[in-house]
Amino acid sequence: MDNQILDLVAKTMTTLKPQQIKAVLSLMDEGNTVPFIARYRKERTGDLDEVEIRDIKANYDRLAALESRKADVIKIIEEQQHLTPALKQAILKADKLQTVEDLYLPYKQKRQTKATVAKAAGLQPLAAWLLRFPQSDVRVQAQQYVNADKDVADADAALAGAHEILAEAFGENAQLRDWVRNYTRNKGSLVVKVKSKGKALDEQGVYQQYYDFTSTLKQLVSYRVLAINRGEKEKVLRVSLDVDQAGIDRYLHFRFIGQHQGPAVAVVEAAYQDAYKRFIAPAIERELRNELSDAANEQAINVFGDNLYHLLMQAPLKGRVVLGFDPAYRTGCKLAVMDANGKFLDKLVIYPHKPAPTAKREAAAGEFKAFLEKYQVEMIAIGNGTASRESEEFVVNVLKTLDRPVYYVIVNEAGASVYSASDNARAEFPDLHVEQRSAISIGRRLQDPLAELIKIDPQAVGVGQYQHDVPQKALNAQLDVVIETAVNQVGVNLNTASPELLTHISGLSKTIAQNVVAYRNDNGEFSSRPQLKKVPRLGPKAYEQAVGFLRIIHGRNVFDNTDIHPESYPAAKALLAAAKLETKDVGTPAAQSLNQVDLTAVASETGVGELTLKDIVASLQKPGRDVRDTMPAPLLRQDVLKMADLKPGMQLQGTVRNVVDFGAFVDIGVKQDGLVHVSKLTDKFLKDPRQAVAVGDIVTVWVEEFDEQRQRIALTMIAPKDQDHDQH
Repeated sequence: MDNQILDLVAKTMTTLKPQQIKAVLSLMDEGNTVPFIARYRKERTGDLDEVEIRDIKANYDRLAALESRKADVIKIIEEQQHLTPALKQAILKADKLQTVEDLYLPYKQKRQTKATVAKAAGLQPLAAWLLRFPQSDVRVQAQQYVNADKDVADADAALAGAHEILAEAFGENAQLRDWVRNYTRNKGSLVVKVKSKGKALDEQGVYQQYYDFTSTLKQLVSYRVLAINRGEKEKVLRVSLDVDQAGIDRYLHFRFIGQHQGPAVAVVEAAYQDAYKRFIAPAIERELRNELSDAANEQAINVFGDNLYHLLMQAPLKGRVVLGFDPAYRTGCKLAVMDANGKFLDKLVIYPHKPAPTAKREAAAGEFKAFLEKYQVEMIAIGNGTASRESEEFVVNVLKTLDRPVYYVIVNEAGASVYSASDNARAEFPDLHVEQRSAISIGRRLQDPLAELIKIDPQAVGVGQYQHDVPQKALNAQLDVVIETAVNQVGVNLNTASPELLTHISGLSKTIAQNVVAYRNDNGEFSSRPQLKKVPRLGPKAYEQAVGFLRIIHGRNVFDNTDIHPESYPAAKALLAAAKLETKDVGTPAAQSLNQVDLTAVASETGVGELTLKDIVASLQKPGRDVRDTMPAPLLRQDVLKMADLKPGMQLQGTVRNVVDFGAFVDIGVKQDGLVHVSKLTDKFLKDPRQAVAVGDIVTVWVEEFDEQRQRIALTMIAPKDQDHDQH
C-alpha cells in the first residue's frame, strides 16, 4: 500500500476518515473479502458497508494507475531530453488521465507526418518566425528556405511546410484541447439522422424517434445514448457532433492572434483552423462520444445490477408444497411438484390447449386436479412464456373446483430454458427432459429465488436494459459483485446448498465449493462448522472467510445456525452469561433480556467491540434469520384478468418486473406488463426510477390508457385524486 496514494484517496473521499480508508486497504492486502470485512471487521473499518469498501478499493486502484502512468510519461519525455521543470510539474499536478495524455501528446512516438517531414527539411525556424508576427513579407522570408535537395521547391512549398508544423503544434497543445473539450461538452449537441437506406433496414421502426433527432450533450440521457449507438452500429442512423463554430473561432483568434497584425496573421489563422478541423475536432468528438457511451454503459450496468440484486433478494415462499407449471401448446404443459424443502417429487405432462386432440384437452383438468390433490399442492408457479395466459385461465378454472385454497403466481421464467439445457441441470436431473427441468426451475424460483436464479447466467434473467450492448467484462464484474453481496447477506444452508450457490460464498472458489458438496455426499450432512476444515483444499484463510456465512440448521452447536463467526463464540457465551441465559434460550422470547446487557462491560471483558456484540445479540435473538423475510412477498392470485377487462382509472396491484431509466414495467396479471413512466411513479420530480421502486416490489397502480392491438399499457402510481390535485 502506497502512503502517497492513500493520501490522495483520502482527499477524494472526504466523508470517510483516513484511518477507515487505511484499515480497508490493509484488510484487503491481508486477503480478506469484501463481505467478510463488512460483516466481521466493523470495529476496524468504523462500520463501513460493502459499497463503501468497494469504492475505497476502486478509488485506490484508479489513482494508483494514474500515478503509474504519470511516472511512465515523465520517464519517456526525460529520455527524449525534452522534460522541463514546468512540464514535469504540470504532469505531477494532473488529476485526470486525459490531462496526462494531452501533455504527453507532443512527445508521443508517431509515424512520419507532414510536420516531421517539414522539420527534417529545416522549416522549423520559419514556423517560429511566423509566430512572432513580423511586419515583413512572408513570401520573401519563405524564399530563404527553398531547398531542392529537401523537396522545398519554392516559397509556397516552404510556407506549406511551416503551416504543417504550426497546425500539428496547435493540434497537440494540451491547454487548447482541454478548452475545446470543455466548450464542446457544455455547448455541443448530438445530431442524429436516418441514413439513406436506414429506413429499409429498420423495418419495425425501432429507431423512428431518432430519424431526425438533436439533443445537447448535457441533456442526453443514457438510454438514448445506448439506443443511438445501437442504431448507428446497425447502419440505420448517422451520428455527428455539432458545436458553435463561431465561438471556437473567437477563442482561437484571441489565443493565437490577439492584437497582432501583419502579413503572418493569415498564415497562423489558416494553421489553427486546419489544426481544429483535422486534429482537434475529430479527436474531441471521439473522446466525448466515448465519454457519453462510458457513462451510459455504467448507468445501464448499475441499473442491471440493482435489478438483479432485488430479484435475488425476493422473499422466499418457505414451507409450501409448490407445483412448477411450464406452459406450452403443441408439446403439452410440463408440471413438476416440489416438497416444502424444494426436493423434486413427481412430474406430469398435460395437454389443455389446442392443437392437442379433444380427448387430451378434456382429460387435462381431471389429471391436473388429481395431481394437485395427490401431493396437497399449496402454491402453483406458472411460467410467463408461450401459452402462459391460457394456462393461467385453465389453472383458475380448476382451482375453483377445489374445496381448499390454492394460489398461483406468474413467475418470470426468463433463463429457465438456458438453465434446463445446462451441464448443471443435466447433472442434477439426468433422467428428465429439458422442459421438465424447466418446470422444476420455475417452481423453485418461487420457493427460493436466490438459490435457483444463481444457477442461471445473470444476463438471461430479463431484468436489464441494453445488457448485450455494454462492455461484457465490466457487466460480468458488476454482476459477480451483486451476486456475492446477495448470497453473503442471506447466508446459505451448508447441508442443502448447491455448488453454484457455494461458489459465491466469501472465500470459496469453484473447486472448493465442489469439494464441499463432494465431502457432504461422501460423509453425510455436516453437524458442525469445524468439520469444514476436513474438506480438501479448504485452508485456514478460506475457512475464516467463509464459515460465518454457512449455516447448519440442526447442528450440535446452536451458534452454527447464526451469522456469529466462530471466532466470536466465546463472546456469545459471555453475553448469554451476562443475561443469565443458557444456549437453550437462544431464539426464544427469553433472549430479549439480552437487550438489557451492558455491552461496554462485555466488550471490556472479552476484547470484542460493541458493534460486533450488537450483531451477536441480534443473531442470538433470531438464529437462522433470513434478511429476505422483510422483502415483499410474491403477489398471490386466485383469478384471472384479461386486457379487455381493463378500464382507464382501474386500480390494480402488480409486481415490478423490471426497472429502466425511463420507468418501471409492472406485471398486473394480464399478458403484457404495463409501463409506469418515471413521471408517473410519484408526484415529486425523480431523476432515477430506482429512487421509487425496485424489482419484486408489490405496487398499487391505476390504468391510464391501453392499446390492445399494440399490446401497450400505460399505468400510473399517482392516485387519481392526487392527479386531480396536481392539475388544479
